[in-house]
Amino acid sequence: MSCIRFNTPAQRAQMRAMAPSMVTAEEAAAQHPAPEVTDSKIARLRLLARNANPKIRESAASNHNTPVDVFEALAQDSDDGVRACVARNEYAPCDVLRMLAHDPSDTVRGFLAINFFVPDDAMSTLAADESATVQRLVRWKHELASV
Repeated sequence: MSCIRFNTPAQRAQMRAMAPSMVTAEEAAAQHPAPEVTDSKIARLRLLARNANPKIRESAASNHNTPVDVFEALAQDSDDGVRACVARNEYAPCDVLRMLAHDPSDTVRGFLAINFFVPDDAMSTLAADESATVQRLVRWKHELASV
């Protein structure tokens, strides 16, 4: 028995007619909108931000609906991973990102250096950073932006 399949012209036409259409990311987002941000969601983010587990606090630091006061608290967290999540979050307030430009962790400052939403004055601070890695990341991001 052969494994080759021969479709009739009618079958091929039907398969073309039933093929899924490709949609853009914007069209897909319009078809499946994100749920509204409610007071209960904000309350949950506040609870996550106070959890004893730093990985759970990281989820609050990574969320784009996190309130400003929670971002401010998470930017001073004792865990480098939590602060790094704030540093790479494009929705974190500019003042919080400026504060992280002076973070003691090279990792946090490195993540901050590659965030495209960091204010220019904080980027200038990072460009003169004591860490060669942070300086290289600043240069790399600058090269990406100028291409």
